[in-house]
Amino acid sequence: MHVPFLIIGGGLSGLAAALRFARFLPDVLILEKHSRVGGLNSYYYRNNRLFETGLHAITNYAPAKTKNAPLNRLLRQLKIKRNELDLHQQIESEVRFLNQEALRFSNDFSLLDAEIAAKFPTSYNRFRQLLQQIEDYDPFRPAPFISAKKILHETLGDKLLVDMLLCPLMYYGSSLENDMDFGQFVIMFRAIFLEGMFRPGGTIKDLLDLLLNHYRDYGGKIRTKAAVSHILYSGKKVIGVELTNGEEIRCDYLLSTIGSEETFALLDKPSPLESLPRLGFVETIFELSPETSLEHSENRTIIFYNSSKTFSYQQPQSLVDFDSGVICMPQNFQDLPPSPFKEVRTTHLASYDQWYNLHDNQSSYNSAKDDTALASREVAEKILGNFAENIVYRDTFTPLTIERFTAKKQGAIYGNPVKIKDGDIGYDNLFLAGTDQGFLGIVGSMLSGVSIVNQHILSRL
Repeated sequence: MHVPFLIIGGGLSGLAAALRFARFLPDVLILEKHSRVGGLNSYYYRNNRLFETGLHAITNYAPAKTKNAPLNRLLRQLKIKRNELDLHQQIESEVRFLNQEALRFSNDFSLLDAEIAAKFPTSYNRFRQLLQQIEDYDPFRPAPFISAKKILHETLGDKLLVDMLLCPLMYYGSSLENDMDFGQFVIMFRAIFLEGMFRPGGTIKDLLDLLLNHYRDYGGKIRTKAAVSHILYSGKKVIGVELTNGEEIRCDYLLSTIGSEETFALLDKPSPLESLPRLGFVETIFELSPETSLEHSENRTIIFYNSSKTFSYQQPQSLVDFDSGVICMPQNFQDLPPSPFKEVRTTHLASYDQWYNLHDNQSSYNSAKDDTALASREVAEKILGNFAENIVYRDTFTPLTIERFTAKKQGAIYGNPVKIKDGDIGYDNLFLAGTDQGFLGIVGSMLSGVSIVNQHILSRL
């Protein structure tokens, strides 16, 4: 079998790349290892109900008139109308450092601006200088690593403000311990604070079905349960792939969206990239009865919190670090259709190695998951108010869960800390897209697939 364009991975980056290519040539095939598309942003069923994985909120919101905004550029590239998505903006979110300060923010940047002016008055003029730096910086040009934390400390001169700005940006996109590349910081600052967050009115399944339907309408094809075992190549030219069942598929161009190190493994080559610790997370979903009153958060969409004297964003020595994290209320978006249940989702840093040590003992593993859910609930209740008696369903994902269902090494949802911004890994017709290219968030991941197709493939046809 031969196809002009072959894509490994049916996550959002792969789907967007395939859809972009199929608009011009229908001869494109996606190979997805699992039975369902979506990758990190997918879904599963329990108790006759659909639960989403990964999707708390989508960053990079923009009104229709902002033509050059990432969201609108993406929709134009994919030829998808905004009204097909039914967009709902966040109500209001906050960064809460317990016993210190809280910074509220929304899709109206003036709220965060006013919060900083009121709560960090001596740093406010410096904050305006930082905004100018962000506006002037091109995060997509090739550049060596520049420490965002160093620049923020030099510019703002206030450790608490630096940590409060970094906390949500790190939790929503940093694969590096205790710092970010300044380019990554600029991307995430624009995405979260300057543009804002939203979600579609439907589920992640509705979004995935929308993309698949458009893709198939153009003639594109997808195969699930089609795991790749090897990438076939001669010199610097890729010939095709071999599946785990022995089948070979030849291609003219190959796009991998599964990660840099994972791609080099399919080439039977060690990764040439620097080896740095990967960050894992645990997430717990608490489904609550509809009458539940979250007294302290009825108008909060997401709360990024830190309860320690210092904010630490690194792989913990224990199973889970509960000192900081993310608490999301997915029902708290503007004018979102009512749901029969309420949800609270909590996310914390976790140690892949510590969880892996339990994987051979199912009883210990399950017990650790129960303990994690209990501790996470107690942390959330200190902020939201008590909801334990209203829980009707609960589920916890560990780094092992994420690795199993996404094939991300060590369950690291933000991938390799070392990014390949141009998607070029040294082959004439093999390119990388997705998290390890350096685009972040759902919109960023999809733009990653689109940009690689435009830059390296469509331009050659």
